[in-house]
Amino acid sequence: MSENKPNMPSTWIDLDDAPELDAQFFREADLYQGDQLIRRGRGRPKLASRKVLLSVRYSPEVVTYFRQTGEGWQSRMDAVLREYIQRKA
Repeated sequence: MSENKPNMPSTWIDLDDAPELDAQFFREADLYQGDQLIRRGRGRPKLASRKVLLSVRYSPEVVTYFRQTGEGWQSRMDAVLREYIQRKA
């Protein structure tokens, strides 16, 4: 009498179903040197006008107010300052 084999799914993969690795695939791929990430593929496109990293001191009340508005508080602070500039121009 033969022994019943467990009903397990096949792990075989038909390589003909795999997508073709074209030039676009490699352009958008992450590039590693060993374990270190050298270049991140895809992601957010670069902005035409990049923001400037700057160290500024604000009063505690201003910082507390904007932080309490939740995630994105620095962007909202930037928007308020840009609106002020537009009104003065």
